[in-house]
Amino acid sequence: MTLGQYLTVAAASQPDKTALIDATDSITYEEFDRTTTVLAHWFLSRGLRPGDRVAIHWPNSIPTAQLYFAAFKAGIVAVPINLRLKTPEVSFIFSHSTPAICFSEPAFAHVAKEAAACAGLPVHTELPDLSAGPTSELPEVLPTRPAVVIYTSGTTARPKGVTHSHQTLIYGVGLILGDLLDSDDIALTFTPMMHATGLMAVLIPVVMSGASAVLLPTFNPASVLDAIERYRCTYAITLPALMQFVVEEQMRCPRDVRSLRKVGAGGDTVPVTLQDRFQAVFGIPLREGYGMTECFPIAFNPEGAIRQGSMGIVTPGVEVRIVDPTGREVATGETGEIVAFSPGSCLGYWNDPKATSELFEGGWAHTGDLGCRDADGYLWFKGRKKQIIVRAGSNISPQEVEEVLYRHPAVLEVGVVGQPDEVYGERVVACVALRSPGAVTEEELCRYARQYLADYKSPERIVFMDQLPKGISGKVDRRTLKSMVGLADCALELTANSR
Repeated sequence: MTLGQYLTVAAASQPDKTALIDATDSITYEEFDRTTTVLAHWFLSRGLRPGDRVAIHWPNSIPTAQLYFAAFKAGIVAVPINLRLKTPEVSFIFSHSTPAICFSEPAFAHVAKEAAACAGLPVHTELPDLSAGPTSELPEVLPTRPAVVIYTSGTTARPKGVTHSHQTLIYGVGLILGDLLDSDDIALTFTPMMHATGLMAVLIPVVMSGASAVLLPTFNPASVLDAIERYRCTYAITLPALMQFVVEEQMRCPRDVRSLRKVGAGGDTVPVTLQDRFQAVFGIPLREGYGMTECFPIAFNPEGAIRQGSMGIVTPGVEVRIVDPTGREVATGETGEIVAFSPGSCLGYWNDPKATSELFEGGWAHTGDLGCRDADGYLWFKGRKKQIIVRAGSNISPQEVEEVLYRHPAVLEVGVVGQPDEVYGERVVACVALRSPGAVTEEELCRYARQYLADYKSPERIVFMDQLPKGISGKVDRRTLKSMVGLADCALELTANSR
């Protein structure tokens, strides 16, 4: 089957059931199926053909979901564009993916129009009339053909377009669908559907299971909790950086969230302190999972057997190896790079054979993450290969230092980076946002860290910030932190030299 066919099947079995709810409207499965068929015909009537691309520059909403599934039905490749990107970044995506058409929500359309000007790309700020009925059959869509290209910001200068087919998305979601959603669930997404989490862990699973979804256009902790209370949401999955603020808001102004049954977090490390606080506030566990846009899912903490601090057990149907730099599998408990083999692995990177070859070296997806596996099969995250801080020949995981600092009651957010050191190679610097300004001093926080960490791992410096910079996916952006700390150091040095 294809993704579009899953929607048609769901509509046939429950036509009057509410499929989607957004900030202004709701839509049944019958309406969802019919309007996406009409929109698919509209794409083809404009000269688009299977394999062409359509750019989607729109916040979470019913139109966003309609654009996705209309593209799926027509065999057109959806290219979601994160709304946080600036004009030059969007221009690169347009030039690299060469979409035939772009849909941009009016409030954000100025960015898309500026980026599209040089490419001569038409930008539509509203969907066409979807009241008409289809007049002919849609072309057959092969499940093995590309369905979506999701651009990620990695460690390179340019983002890469992760390309998934209908088949890889359906296989990937299917591996954990029963553990995620049932048809009676009401899922909430406040992670953008332009990002893998919102698309692959909410929208597609909702349609494949025949559940319902509440789509929040932007992230606001109060709106998240209000939606849970109003719509009796049962399921949510998001990034830990966002969940921190939801927990804070629920502690400040509690809502009735007893409907929640399953909440997951992934895409970045999930601090144990956050899991503890979530359990205390919401009365259910926060289940950590692991995957990447290129290979989803890889592991998940099973219900009833959660091991805090771990990324969970490898998903049935997925194979994982922990390997050293030579590709040799290491022993249980030893740290190495996590490589995975999964039917949910992407086809590769759009128009980038070199990066695709590097990703699938030896036939396995190389995650770039360091981890180990314990005797019971649980995976434990040990850091990113390119984020490891090397001090006097010793490797330091930023996440290990962050985990300790998160335990301090005054700390809201923390990101740890390495900075050059003439003697030891690198030194540890922690960037911290406090719950209340001035609640703790740099000296006090450094002393606190030294209680739990070896001296060589402990931060030598704390940089206080109002909030930490986030990447386009909502994760703490350690590369930006590293640059900010470096610029601050240069300024201090210039000031000192001028005296």
